[in-house]
Amino acid sequence: MPNTILKHAVRAALLAATLGPSLAAAQSYPTKTVRVIVPFAPGGGSDITARQVSAKLGEIFKQQFIVDNRAGAGGIVGMEIVAKAPADGYTIMMMSGSFSASAATHKPAFDPINSIPGVAEFGITPFVLTIHPSLPPKTTQELIALARAKPDALTFATSGVGGLTHMATELMLSMTKTTMVGVHYKSTGAAMTDLLAGQAPIIVGSLLPIVPHVKTGKLRALAVTTEKRWYALPNVPTVGDAIPGYAVELWFGTMAPRGVPQPIVTALNGAINKILQDPEMKANLEKQGMQPTGGTPQKFNERIQREYQRWTKVVTERGIKVR
Repeated sequence: MPNTILKHAVRAALLAATLGPSLAAAQSYPTKTVRVIVPFAPGGGSDITARQVSAKLGEIFKQQFIVDNRAGAGGIVGMEIVAKAPADGYTIMMMSGSFSASAATHKPAFDPINSIPGVAEFGITPFVLTIHPSLPPKTTQELIALARAKPDALTFATSGVGGLTHMATELMLSMTKTTMVGVHYKSTGAAMTDLLAGQAPIIVGSLLPIVPHVKTGKLRALAVTTEKRWYALPNVPTVGDAIPGYAVELWFGTMAPRGVPQPIVTALNGAINKILQDPEMKANLEKQGMQPTGGTPQKFNERIQREYQRWTKVVTERGIKVR
């Protein structure tokens, strides 16, 4: 028995010696303000979610989590700041699913996928395949048939070359072997203006700005991009119903520079999963059209890697170039 106790004591001492600095950092973390990079302009989905979650993190950790918007180059500007920040947990990032798309299309000098791992996923929301009512199709199948009958005659809008709305559309075209002409705007707002005017009458666009116009009949929702139907548009089928295997989910989540001590990653992940159980937060996210998810860093990073491989393939197949 004494030998057994001694062995356990030695193991505990070795573990403490190995993890001591990181454990100490996690136990006292954070001791100062945490900078929360949002690589997009204020007012978008990532920014709104970041501010909600940062406020809750501040309550849990008794320190300020301050949002710092660093927009540019499809998120690359902000992503590079995070990739080069000290790996101490005091610079983190609130990001969306455009992370993997931007990494695949922009091919930056640094390596976002391997230098900024995921910490915790917040939730997911669909894009909506939407058309102006001046176009005759009433279903995704009819739209595909029209595109096949008139190659390059239809135009689709995106929120920017290489962005996720662009990539989601290109994936659909790739899987159906059809062609349309892309019209690329600098923002979703600008794209919506021409969509509503019928000048670029097709978009795979964000849920929130589209739903009100669908309800008033100014736009027609053909399908959602998630695997299952979405609660905000219960009567709208999925793109996958017409194109088996198609699914694109817009996720939101927290990321941090590679090398942040694991106990800090675990603490942040646990706090975010706790926040997602809060009834008020769940209600707020659902109002924004988002389904809370949460989960482990491993699960989140598997999604990021899987999407990066998919978008890299689409970039190659469709010859997408970001100037």
